[in-house]
Amino acid sequence: MINGSIVAIITPMSRDGSVDFASLEQLVEFHIDQGTDAIVAVGTTGESATLPIPEHLEVVKQVIQFANGRLPIIGGNGANATAEAVELTKALEKLGVDGMLGVTPYYNKPSPKGLIAHYQAVAAATDVPQILYNVPGRTAVDMLPATIAELAPVSNIIGVKEATGDVSRVATLRALCGDEFKLYSGDDGTAKEFLLAGGDGVISVANNIVPKAFKAMIDAALSGNRELANEFDAPLRGLYTELFLEANPIPVKWAAHQMGLIADGEIRLPLTELSSEFHGLLLEAMKQAQIEVK
Repeated sequence: MINGSIVAIITPMSRDGSVDFASLEQLVEFHIDQGTDAIVAVGTTGESATLPIPEHLEVVKQVIQFANGRLPIIGGNGANATAEAVELTKALEKLGVDGMLGVTPYYNKPSPKGLIAHYQAVAAATDVPQILYNVPGRTAVDMLPATIAELAPVSNIIGVKEATGDVSRVATLRALCGDEFKLYSGDDGTAKEFLLAGGDGVISVANNIVPKAFKAMIDAALSGNRELANEFDAPLRGLYTELFLEANPIPVKWAAHQMGLIADGEIRLPLTELSSEFHGLLLEAMKQAQIEVK
């Protein structure tokens, strides 16, 4: 299964609000060239919440075609309605994704019983590997390790993206879910420590703009080389903060546009482009990370 450096890829958009597929192809080629291990297409960083299902599926389809088998593609299948998540899951399977990433239902605040029933229903709709996604800062529900452990025995639920920033959960989840269950960090700032504690990979926002350096950090951490991981991680630490000056993916899309990776930094309402007061802070963090701005 997929380990290592995984990008939660942004969805480039033109000024008229349409998806910019030319820039999307450029991004996919960029990540293949830089050594990224896998791509998550139309996850939450890809603005899944504001892409209607047909558009959502078209973006994933195009990413699969652009990648052309050169690296695995994971499709976002999260929704706050279980029926919608099941619909997405069935459609993504037909597109040929290598895995799916499903965020916990947001706003609803389901109980552990509801979370278990939701993910069981989604997993039952497909044979494709499923990755759970716990990001309570955005969804208002924390999927606790005990709940994840209830889902781990489901044959095609193969891991979890854990974005609480609580590194202690690595040991807890490993003990509850076993060595084969994949543990992915979803918090860039604690990703290094997550991997050194026994994690398997990172599904990252910062990876959108520093994939080569981020992969070097991840590879060092996965090998247990703390000193080398620290060396690669240090220049990126400013990004881990400044890429969240406003709601993700506002800052990372602005940064990608400054780098010339995408033609525009457009983003779907109700999100808006990065406030000018934050431009200097993000540019300084990019400079520290040795990112060239065009």
